[in-house]
Amino acid sequence: MSDLPRKAVTRTAKLAALPLGFAGRATWGLGKRIGGKSAEIVGRELQQRTADQLFKVLGELKGGAMKFGQALSVFESALPEEVAGPYRAALTKLQEAAPPMPTSTVHKVLAERLGEDWRELFLEFEEKPSAAASIGQVHRAVWHDGRDVAVKVQYPGAGEALLSDLAQLSRFARLLGPLIPGMDVKPLITELRDRVSEELDYELEARAQREHAAEFADDPDVVVPDVVHQREQVLVTEWMDGTPMSDVIADGTEEERDRAGQLLARFLFSGPARTGLLHADPHPGNFRLLPPAGDEGELRLGVLDFGTVDRLPGGLPETIGESLRLTLEGDADAVYELLRTEGFVKESIDLDPDAVLEYLLPIIEPAEAAEFTFTRSWMRTQGARIGDPRSPAHQLGKQLNLPPAYLLIHRVTLSTIGVLCQLNATVRLREELEEWLPGFLPEEEFVYEEAAEAEAGA
Repeated sequence: MSDLPRKAVTRTAKLAALPLGFAGRATWGLGKRIGGKSAEIVGRELQQRTADQLFKVLGELKGGAMKFGQALSVFESALPEEVAGPYRAALTKLQEAAPPMPTSTVHKVLAERLGEDWRELFLEFEEKPSAAASIGQVHRAVWHDGRDVAVKVQYPGAGEALLSDLAQLSRFARLLGPLIPGMDVKPLITELRDRVSEELDYELEARAQREHAAEFADDPDVVVPDVVHQREQVLVTEWMDGTPMSDVIADGTEEERDRAGQLLARFLFSGPARTGLLHADPHPGNFRLLPPAGDEGELRLGVLDFGTVDRLPGGLPETIGESLRLTLEGDADAVYELLRTEGFVKESIDLDPDAVLEYLLPIIEPAEAAEFTFTRSWMRTQGARIGDPRSPAHQLGKQLNLPPAYLLIHRVTLSTIGVLCQLNATVRLREELEEWLPGFLPEEEFVYEEAAEAEAGA
C-alpha cells in the first residue's frame, strides 16, 4: 500500500476523473428527465452522486485535494437544505479523518527526522494515528518527561502532491463551482496554492503555535497546546483532549453550541490583536470544546493546527472595523469613499453608494444586534442573494474588488461564519467586535472605554 498516492500520473488520473464523472452524471440525469423524472428531483440526485464521488476522491488523495475539500467543508451551510444532508456526512469526514500512512512509513520518517534512536524520546508511542489531515497525521505518545504529546508527521511527498492537486483542480474549477452556490472556487484554489510552502514548513508552524501558547497561557477561555519539540517534518506538541467541534455540531447541547460559537468568534477577532497572527484554517477539525479549568469556570475552546496563519503585526486592518461601523450607521457615502480608497472599488468603476450599502447590510446583520443566531437558513439566504446571477446583489458583487491583502482575512471570516451556522450558535458578536476590532468603535468612545478599563484596573 502506498503511503500517499503521489505519482503525478496516478493523482492526475484520479482528479481528471472528477469532471468526466460530472459529465457522465449529467448524461444520466438527462436520461432520467426524458424518462419522466422532474428536473428538481434529478438535480438533487445529481448533487448527491457528485458529492459522494468528489469527497471520496479527495479523502483518498489527501494532499491539496483534501485541503481543498476541507476549505469547502465549512461552506456546506450555504447549500439548499434538500441537498445539504447528503453533503454534510461526506464533508464532515474530511474534517477529522483520512486513510492513514503505513506504520513502516511513519517509522521511516521519524528515524530520518529524529534519528535512528527516536523511540528513546518517547515512553510510549501509539502506532495507530489519532487524526489525519491534508499533509500529515497525528500520533498520540508520551514524551520522555512523562507529558502526553501529539506527534505530527508529514506525509512523504506532501509538497509535490499539494501543488500537483491544486494545479489540476484549478483547471476545472468552473465545474466545481456549483458545489457551493455564490462562491468563486478558482480564487480559493489560487490562495491555497500560495500558502502551500508555509504549511509544509513545520518550523514556521511551531513558531506561530509557541506565540499563541504563550499569549493564551493564562486565558480562561482559549487553550493552545505548547510546542514540545520540532525537527524538519515532525512536530511534537502537548496533547489536548476535548470534544471535537464536529461532534458539538452534530450532537452538542444548545449551551455547548452557543459557548463554542462565542469562543470561536472571540478567538477570530482577539487572536490578531493579541499575537499579530490570524489563525487561517478555521474548519471544525482544528477546534475542541474543553471542560472548565475549575469548579466554577465555563467550557473552554481548544485550538489546534497553526500551519496556516496570516501575519498582521497591527492586528486586523482598521478599515474593516471602520467600514462595518459606517455601514451600520447607514452612511452610504462614507462607506463608498472608504471602499474606493482601499481598493475595494476600482477607480475605473462607478457604483451607486446607496446600492453598495444595500448590498452590505444583510451580510453584516450579525454585527447589528446585541446577539445573533447563526443558522443555515440565514447562510443559504445570503448565498442565494449574492450567488443568483439574476439578482442585483450578484451583479453589484461582481463589480467589487477584493485587494490581495484582504484575501485570507475574507476567507477566514467566511469560513468562521460557516462554522457558526453549522453550530446554530447564538453569539454576542457585537461584543467581540467592540472589544477587539480596530475602528469598530468611534474614536472618542474607544478612548473612553480604554480610560474606564485603566481606572477599573487601578
